[in-house]
Amino acid sequence: MNPTVNVFQETLLSVWTNITLALPNVLAAAVVFVAGLVVAAILSHVVLKAVELLRLDELVSKLELKAALERVGLRLHVGRLLAWIVRWFFIIVSLIAATDILGWEQITDYLKQVVIYIPNVIIAVVILLAGILLGNFVRSVVKSAVEAAQLASADFLAGLAKWAIVVFSFMAALVQLQIATAIINTLFTGLVAMLALAGGLAFGLGGKEHAHRVLEQLRKDLTSEK
Repeated sequence: MNPTVNVFQETLLSVWTNITLALPNVLAAAVVFVAGLVVAAILSHVVLKAVELLRLDELVSKLELKAALERVGLRLHVGRLLAWIVRWFFIIVSLIAATDILGWEQITDYLKQVVIYIPNVIIAVVILLAGILLGNFVRSVVKSAVEAAQLASADFLAGLAKWAIVVFSFMAALVQLQIATAIINTLFTGLVAMLALAGGLAFGLGGKEHAHRVLEQLRKDLTSEK
């Protein structure tokens, strides 16, 4: 028999053998992935309906979180957000199972790292949203307190308090996401020091006369008691 024909036959036989060996794994991976897609679709729909029944979007609206996000160009729908997270979580998990069946170790390891990172993203979003809520609450409290004390610049001080909290929350979210952690920590320390220095100077310069009156009144009270 011609040597060329022998080589061709051996090559075809080798390819066919590899296909027959890999075919069960390919079919199993395909079944697992399709099942994962179905589960992801079902659970995301369940989450969406559960959020609608619990009326979480109405609760968010009452907390003024949705309005605060819309002011910065973001539209929040709690049900869709949670459904999207659930859907993609199970899609990635099914991909991990499928690639593991196929023996694609590098892709499997990468997808595992993605799944491990997802909680950091969720926590960072919660931190940022909590910061926005707290910032709005502190803004209203500071504004009411300053207006009650009949002091000037109520809007400025209230806005400053709000955005200080929002900036701190944004930095905390970046740290949770492990993005430029060293730089964020340095900026955070510098910002705290700057605010402390500014507060000390403001009290020292603007509150000097008030402090003098308080101390003078205290001295008079002590003298009268004697």
